[in-house]
Amino acid sequence: MRYSSNNDLAGTKQAMAATYKTLVVLTAATATLTRGKVYDVLVGTNGTPADNPMEFDISRQTAAGTATAITPVSLEPGDRAAGTVGAANATAEGTITATSSVFYIGLNQRASYRWVAAPGSELVFPNTNLAGLALRARSATYTGTATGQMYHEE
Repeated sequence: MRYSSNNDLAGTKQAMAATYKTLVVLTAATATLTRGKVYDVLVGTNGTPADNPMEFDISRQTAAGTATAITPVSLEPGDRAAGTVGAANATAEGTITATSSVFYIGLNQRASYRWVAAPGSELVFPNTNLAGLALRARSATYTGTATGQMYHEE
């Protein structure tokens, strides 16, 4: 079963700063402990176009921070609800495992980017409580908002 999660589902976007800010996080839920595989990622901004450098990263997370809960949207309306917990636009970052980045790209603010996994190269998070993947962004100069979207399967 496949699902979509983005930080617009939280109602507001994440303002950028020089330190990483989490846009979207997917974690295994206590009740279901479902393993997930991220297979498609889109990142960008929705602010006024300018030439600012930005960095996007997906790292492993082991403990939840404070963020707005979002419900991953099923891509097939007849499927069950996601067993994965989604959250967006963290106000307090979760616990990120040091040197655990599984995706990193630097972009100009004017560019959006899409990554699609080659078959068998999906980004996997385990069925361990609160373990997951955090899509984060930062910029030393851009203070507007960033957008992020992750598609995953269970």
